[in-house]
Amino acid sequence: MWKELPSSSRPLSAALFTAMPQTDSVINPSNRKSWRHKLPSIVASVQKDFRGNIDQGIDTTPSTSNGDSSTLLNGKAAKGSGTTARGRRLLKVREEKRKHEYEQLHNYPAWAKVLEDACRNDSELRAVLGDSIGNPELMRKRVEERVRRKGRDFQKSKTGSVLAFKVSFRDFNPLDSYIWFELYGSPSDRDVDLLGSVIQSWYVMGRLGAFNSANLQLANSSMEYDPLYDVDKGFKVMPSSFHDIGDIEFQDNWGRVWVDLGTADFFSIDVLLNCLTLLSSEYLGIQQVVFGGRQMGDWEDGMTSPEYGYKSFKI
Repeated sequence: MWKELPSSSRPLSAALFTAMPQTDSVINPSNRKSWRHKLPSIVASVQKDFRGNIDQGIDTTPSTSNGDSSTLLNGKAAKGSGTTARGRRLLKVREEKRKHEYEQLHNYPAWAKVLEDACRNDSELRAVLGDSIGNPELMRKRVEERVRRKGRDFQKSKTGSVLAFKVSFRDFNPLDSYIWFELYGSPSDRDVDLLGSVIQSWYVMGRLGAFNSANLQLANSSMEYDPLYDVDKGFKVMPSSFHDIGDIEFQDNWGRVWVDLGTADFFSIDVLLNCLTLLSSEYLGIQQVVFGGRQMGDWEDGMTSPEYGYKSFKI
């Protein structure tokens, strides 16, 4: 008599096969032909079930309940959960993802959300933040770095001022005085470099004797008739040059530079103001320029910490 083995608790088991007779009797020749016809369909069914179990990550190792189980599990620890290592890894990844989404939803700063929304329509802001989106701390550092380098205005086609700056003198001593600059806001690193480069160039020219009113042979001459230049007169004239200058310093929107104009003539100041006029209108807005004075605005001597708005340009 033929019988079926009891199905195992595992998805793939011996229940899929028809058990062989327990006796040593030979299969009846009359049934052998029908058995051969059934065998291919049984094998195909088993293979299909086996592949499905593998795709689903189900352990297809047959369970044993007799005394041979210790032999089959020799050197292998049975998994009580019945899950594979891949399944456990996927579960851990899903849990971490849910935890991260929860933390973002409940602890994500409002300002970071505003920046993310603004990035959708602002390509420049999107370029500034880059891959920091989703990381509030890194986003804050990127924006602070951008403001420090280029200022707070993200869309600024012309950086100068349409208004002329004021000029005043306060007990100005050409040999020992400060020149003060009041800007419209705290300067960026670019602004400091611009103004510093102008002052540096002005000082180099003064140091080389460029501002000498004793030798202005061509100032009032006409170029229509090819004027003559007296080189001997230019060579014999008394030298006139700057003596010294300090570094340019900034505290918030106020900047200053100490100068010793030496024997240079005062028209050097006209040259400087001409340079600053174009600089202010095209690149860096200046409210006023003050020659002389020891303290302007909220200037505090000895305060040289960048955390409080201090910047400098070394001449």
